[in-house]
Amino acid sequence: MSNDTPTTTGGRGRVRLAVFLVLGLLVSLLLAGVVSSAASSQPDGLDATAREGCTFNADDEITGGNCVAKSAKEHDLGDSPLADYGIRGIDNSFVSTGLSGVAGVLLVAAIGGGMFWALRRRSPGAADVDVDVDVDTEAADAARAR
Repeated sequence: MSNDTPTTTGGRGRVRLAVFLVLGLLVSLLLAGVVSSAASSQPDGLDATAREGCTFNADDEITGGNCVAKSAKEHDLGDSPLADYGIRGIDNSFVSTGLSGVAGVLLVAAIGGGMFWALRRRSPGAADVDVDVDVDTEAADAARAR
């Protein structure tokens, strides 16, 4: 076997990994920034289920009936900068939703990358620990025979 085979600890393996990670981040940013704006503005399944049994007026306020949505209240972070899948202060919903998605992807990438960096293996030989285990072959054969 040749020593030219790239591994994850070799130069070519690291370049391939870096290219893979950068391309994955770019695809995620593209999806979050552009495609997320095409998502439906209609209530999702959870919202639709919570609204079952109630009647609503033109302003989407509950006017009667009995449903889970009656006991709903505003979230504590409802007026945060990234609430409701957008960025507060940006009137264009396409831009607001896209930037919110990009901010979310970058935040998750930073947290995940930071965790991987902090938890990485510190020494190259840390996983190459030899463990000697004595196995009683007669006991193992007897256990298999049962």
